[in-house]
Amino acid sequence: MTKLDQVFSKDGALAKVISGYQPRQAQLQLAEAFASAIKNKDLLIAEAGTGTGKTFAYLIPALLSEQKVIISTGTKNLQEQLYHRDLPVVKRALVSKAKTALLKGRGNYLCLLRHKQQQSPELLQDKSIAKDLKQITRWAVATQSGDIGEVTSIAEDSKAIPLVTSTIDNCLGKECPDYNDCYLVKARKKAADADLVVINHHLYFADMAVKNTGFGEIVPDSQVVVFDEAHQIPDIACEYFGQRLSTRQLVELAKDIEAEYRTELKDIRQLGKAADKLQTSAKQFRLAFPIDPEKGNWRDKGQSEEFSQHIEHLSQAMEFCYEVIKLAVGRTKNADHLFDRIVQAKATLERLTQWHQSNVSLWYETTPRHAMLNLTPLSIADKFANLRTDKKQAWLMTSATLAVDGKFDHFTDLLGLNEFESLSLESPFDYQNQSLLCIPRYFPEPHERSVLAELKKMAIELINASQGRCFFLFTSHRMMNLMAKSLKSAIDNPILVQGEVPKRKLLEQYLAESNPVLLATGSFWEGVDVRGDALKCVIIDKLPFAAPDDPLTQARIENCRRNGQDPFNKIQIPQAVITLKQGAGRLIRDVKDKGVLVICDPRLVSRPYGEIFLQSLPDMKRTRTLSIACDFLQQS
Repeated sequence: MTKLDQVFSKDGALAKVISGYQPRQAQLQLAEAFASAIKNKDLLIAEAGTGTGKTFAYLIPALLSEQKVIISTGTKNLQEQLYHRDLPVVKRALVSKAKTALLKGRGNYLCLLRHKQQQSPELLQDKSIAKDLKQITRWAVATQSGDIGEVTSIAEDSKAIPLVTSTIDNCLGKECPDYNDCYLVKARKKAADADLVVINHHLYFADMAVKNTGFGEIVPDSQVVVFDEAHQIPDIACEYFGQRLSTRQLVELAKDIEAEYRTELKDIRQLGKAADKLQTSAKQFRLAFPIDPEKGNWRDKGQSEEFSQHIEHLSQAMEFCYEVIKLAVGRTKNADHLFDRIVQAKATLERLTQWHQSNVSLWYETTPRHAMLNLTPLSIADKFANLRTDKKQAWLMTSATLAVDGKFDHFTDLLGLNEFESLSLESPFDYQNQSLLCIPRYFPEPHERSVLAELKKMAIELINASQGRCFFLFTSHRMMNLMAKSLKSAIDNPILVQGEVPKRKLLEQYLAESNPVLLATGSFWEGVDVRGDALKCVIIDKLPFAAPDDPLTQARIENCRRNGQDPFNKIQIPQAVITLKQGAGRLIRDVKDKGVLVICDPRLVSRPYGEIFLQSLPDMKRTRTLSIACDFLQQS
């Protein structure tokens, strides 16, 4: 019996530390395949269905390899779960003395210098910011890690957090007076000394993007890399291989220039004027967009007569700042750093207004207060393939949703991966007995006017049959909000809607109720684990094709056409299949779970491409009769 056989056997190391542990053949298969990839420095791409136990399947060979390992997860929540819950169990099972570290991006750590600077009276006039800053100050006295996530008494999106954390733009690096006590430096050092480091995809690619600039690399080199939730990588990698300029960056730069003028460079009065002009121009630039947040094509909007003027005003304000700060170069370290930031911002704006560049998408996105301009490459295949070649590491890319119609081509083509081993492992769950897929008969097409009324009528029947305990997943915020308003006047169940409170709190509220209904979009389609009787029914309003007005999707479609390919089959269907698989995966999370998945889109059976979606879903019993789905819910 090999070491891995022993660890995963019914009387093995895992069984001794996990009550009720049951060996799973698929789990052992994945562990053995990954151990082989580590030995041969190969790339293994593995789809492991829900319930396979892939986390233990890669953690155990990773630790047994006694090599330096980086594990990258999809989100910070998954990162913390893996580090605080799963990793200690595996270390206990293996009696491992391996040193481990949790490493997040710089925006997650308290910046001592910026925290000291946030004691000004003007800021404290905002009562909510002042209250949160007090909580942070109280916590800062005792924290060992400086991880701002420890402050659970403030919201995840508190406006106080950016004020006391740093960005690559405003971090002074080794020139900071608090460098020796810096929490990020300490976290980075711990990661450098560790045998296994847990990070997230955003940090991995952000780090790659800045490795030759600013504060330098944060993620240490390693011999082994695991990308969990790997289906997210193409989009995240594209984002970091591109460029971005936001009005938030410019407003923060203006505030930092103002602070330097008032403290160190009082004799350069023009600095105050430059800071004021930059801040005003940035805010006016945001006001040029519609009030409601939106995404759009920057290439089109930016070339309009109206926006040409706004770009010109912003550019003039940046040029004025550049000329004034240039006079202060060499006076203080901060002034030098501010000069570098304005030079970078100017260069980025110039790149974002080169309208005729090809193979990139130029797009904008607004929030209630800020506007972001983005340049995203349409393909990162060359860059990513080079990364894989240069690193000469063993890689595992795994997820419950990587294959489309049984193939990995969609994923590997996007990343330019040619040489790899692949593995597809089905879930151990008994979907035929545990679940039912319902595609309601006579349901209107998504574009028809009667959709909302029919969706409401059908949802009420299902919610009554399941006694709440239902996730209602939408492809748009508009439809989610319309349905929420409509259902609140029709049923007595507690209705929880994404956006009303932070995601973590929303889940807590859902689990605290006996018959809740949760309405959500994007972020609830994946990474949410609700087991047992708390979730009996998942309703999906329609097939999750990317919005046709999404600028990045538009650009990819146009590029695909230029290359003589069919964008619907090459881009839109694969993306939608992966998303649908993620949404469907919320339903059955354990061997004892039972429930119904309802997809309210007749295109699954009326269009030829519907078969691709159905073949990619778990092997559930199927029905087109709503009453059968309701009976299943009442009996389970």
